[in-house]
Amino acid sequence: MDILSMFEHTFMIRALIIGIPVSLCASLLGVSLVLKRYSMIGDGLSHVGFGALAIASAFNFAPLPIAIPVVVVSAFLLLRISESSKIKGDSAIALISSSALAIGITVATLSNGMNTDISNYLFGSIVATSDADAVLSTVLSVVVIILLRIFYNKIFAVTFDDNFSRATGINVNFYHTVISILTALTVVLGMRIMGTLLISSLIIFPALTSMQVCKTFKQVIVTSAILSVVCFFIGISVSYLFGTPVGASIVIANLCAFLLFTTVRNIITP
Repeated sequence: MDILSMFEHTFMIRALIIGIPVSLCASLLGVSLVLKRYSMIGDGLSHVGFGALAIASAFNFAPLPIAIPVVVVSAFLLLRISESSKIKGDSAIALISSSALAIGITVATLSNGMNTDISNYLFGSIVATSDADAVLSTVLSVVVIILLRIFYNKIFAVTFDDNFSRATGINVNFYHTVISILTALTVVLGMRIMGTLLISSLIIFPALTSMQVCKTFKQVIVTSAILSVVCFFIGISVSYLFGTPVGASIVIANLCAFLLFTTVRNIITP
């Protein structure tokens, strides 16, 4: 099968329009999240998103307009819980994500059962994407990229040292909230293709991979963005050519890149 033939299919074009900007946003956000040891927030928010999507499907509501505000609010609550109580970091993520996932699955099972739409959100599907998803993905991805560009210096400072940032007058809580909300939007948009179980890989892998060889924050940011888009395209191409699950194919492409960069680091580092 010719790889160029995939561009003849509308659903493949739509998947690329959705996936490439989402991959780009996820990689850019992932650098800060990984450096702050908060990378599993993507996994937690994806479970919240699945719960919201399952409930929306059970009541025949449009899924994304329901899921986006729910996940954004969850990101805000997650940040507040981990900052102001005895429930910290990974414990807060586990608490919120497992609860949302359990509620969503229960409501979906009691109403329509685990139908095809629910399974698509769980495991991902390029066929399930719609024109509305493509438009919403493009618009929100542009917003995410613009905000990251505007707040780049502040996010850089907050990523490495909260206390120093506060001392210099930076509103640390505000920028933590910005990062969490942008991550929430990216997770919801990417769930259509990657699925709940694998969306966090778009956040974690590119950052970890680029950190194997890059020395500066800017180098990591740029390399992560390029890697994420390239691995997404390779993964979706492999999925089209060989009929493999699209989310899993993209993750395996990222895994191969990580192993390659790790090998290069071991070779060049004495």
